[in-house]
Amino acid sequence: MNEKKSSIPVSFLMLTFNEEINLPNSLPLLSGWADDIVIVDSFSTDRTLEIAARYGARVFQNKFPGHARQWLWGMQNTGLKHDWVFMFDPDHRLTPELKLELEELFRQGVPSDVNGFYVNRRNVFRGKWIRHGCYYPKYMLKLIRKSLASFDEHEFDYRVYVPGRTLQLRNDIIEENLKEEKISFWVEKHNGFALKQAEEDMFRAANPQSWKMAPRFWGNADQRTLWLKIRWYRLPLFIRPFLYFFYRYFLRLGFLDGRTGFLFHFLHAFWYRIIVDMNIQELRRKSLR
Repeated sequence: MNEKKSSIPVSFLMLTFNEEINLPNSLPLLSGWADDIVIVDSFSTDRTLEIAARYGARVFQNKFPGHARQWLWGMQNTGLKHDWVFMFDPDHRLTPELKLELEELFRQGVPSDVNGFYVNRRNVFRGKWIRHGCYYPKYMLKLIRKSLASFDEHEFDYRVYVPGRTLQLRNDIIEENLKEEKISFWVEKHNGFALKQAEEDMFRAANPQSWKMAPRFWGNADQRTLWLKIRWYRLPLFIRPFLYFFYRYFLRLGFLDGRTGFLFHFLHAFWYRIIVDMNIQELRRKSLR
């Protein structure tokens, strides 16, 4: 029996490229419940479009210009049915508790001065929920008023911005990228990310006042992240990955995530950060030639 369609006034917007392995986990939880599922695809070559159509998503295609610009293109060019937009990734899954919370939220009515909601992400890596190492709780601004959304053109590690007040939802969204079951995919993806991250790190270090949001340790989740990034830029190259891994794995109890957790924290906090620093070193040398 099909799940009863919800009346929540939310469009679910998703960016895809070759996501046939993830969509069968994410779309069934939206289909028949959300009345506006929109996909902006970057010309996938697998069965992404077929699966999207099966679950009733409206599909648009646009050459990928970067995450921030693609999100903005989707908000401006796909005729989203609602002003409230949930920025939903192909590897995300709504928990039943979060669906009920969203229904109750809009049933009661969202305060007029609230323009966004942070959602707690539960990250799963190779079948293991990463619960420690400062990776949970992890709040991300996901539900926003489309008409007020903006992005930072310099931000590779993108985030959406809305003015005014934001709140936190109580329940989680699950993130599990099944493509990362192959370590070769993870390494290739993050190797590509590392150069873009290095370019942004160099720009931010030279332009510390360039953020669209004021960095504050006691602010919201994004403001705290920006505050920490500024401190990160001041640390010596190649030393900071060691410090970061030690902090996450030992001080923030990442070792409690077991063998899979070690692999995740090592790759994410140490290996990736070393590659970023190597790219920064190469970019600095190139600028001196």
